[in-house]
Amino acid sequence: MKKIIAALATSVLMLTNAVAQTLPPPTIAARSWLLLDATSGQIIASQEPNARIEPASLTKIMTAYVTFGALRDKKIDLKQMVNVSTKAWKVDSSSSKMFIDPATPVSINDLLYGLMVQSGNDAAVALAEAVAGDESAFVAMMNKEAQRMGLTNTRFANPHGLPSPENYSTAQDLSVLAKRVILDFPEFYKIDSVKSFTYNKITQPNRNRLLWLDPTVDGMKTGHTEAAGYCMIASAHRPNGASERRLISVVLGTSSDQSRTQESQKLLNWGFQNFDTVKLYSKGQAIATPEIWKGSHSSVKIGFTNDVLVTVPKGVAAKMKPLLERKDPLVAPLAENSRVGTLKMMVDGKPLLELPVVALETVDQASIFGRAWDSLRLWMK
Repeated sequence: MKKIIAALATSVLMLTNAVAQTLPPPTIAARSWLLLDATSGQIIASQEPNARIEPASLTKIMTAYVTFGALRDKKIDLKQMVNVSTKAWKVDSSSSKMFIDPATPVSINDLLYGLMVQSGNDAAVALAEAVAGDESAFVAMMNKEAQRMGLTNTRFANPHGLPSPENYSTAQDLSVLAKRVILDFPEFYKIDSVKSFTYNKITQPNRNRLLWLDPTVDGMKTGHTEAAGYCMIASAHRPNGASERRLISVVLGTSSDQSRTQESQKLLNWGFQNFDTVKLYSKGQAIATPEIWKGSHSSVKIGFTNDVLVTVPKGVAAKMKPLLERKDPLVAPLAENSRVGTLKMMVDGKPLLELPVVALETVDQASIFGRAWDSLRLWMK
């Protein structure tokens, strides 16, 4: 199964390269950037997506993810009150804070809003201590999640993103993390769309200015340090035929708050205006039922283990034609999910996308007489 997933990832890369050749991306004033179609899982365009950067407060997305997991597993509760430590209270006074106080316990719920809306570094430390007991244990949890997600170019040194040589990531890794938050915790992701939050009689606005400029944007996070520049991960969902489509933009290292907002908006608009996401096949849908030899059945259903969605330039979907290449002859025994061929989506005679095709069912061997008969048939074929 892992090999099949890897093959799917390779096919997405192939499609991305083909798309890049047919539709030049916009010019984005950032050190590195990436546009991900979260619906298909496909990277539409990017620049220096694997360049190591300082994630600044984008780190808090992983802090939130780990906290959401603790809530899901009932290790903590939204109404749970947390005593504020001196360490959380004294976190860099010149940085973003929600202004919690050691004299006043604060709820996990308020800390999450303070983390994602107000970008409070004090909230990040308080949540880390509430979830894991201390900050270092929480950071270990963050890095364990990063490893599980396959974020091979990411490491976290703290829960808030204040500068550290051991706190780094890439545009591509951050896009994966952003998608995982949206898919795994949609009920908590809604926090990211809140435009302002008041705590301790202090109201602070969400630093994601696209929430005011684009009604389809519902998250996710901004970040800034002198070394990182101005960064933003933004997500928007807009109609896509009878359904909806979600794009995630990652823009890193711009020159100002205004620039990261403008460049993120430009990238999202470009993706929605120039591409469509179409569903080619459903999970478990038989795209063919070829003959199988020496088996308990005479044929086998073949297809895909997941829905197959693809993002292509507008107008291209109507031109795509499937070309199935099988590993014939198919001989039993054949296990479910075994790869049996490749489906190529052709456009103007050239392959745009290649997908691994698998057996959708197990076919056991036939009786000794059935195998002997098919052996004779194969020899005569």
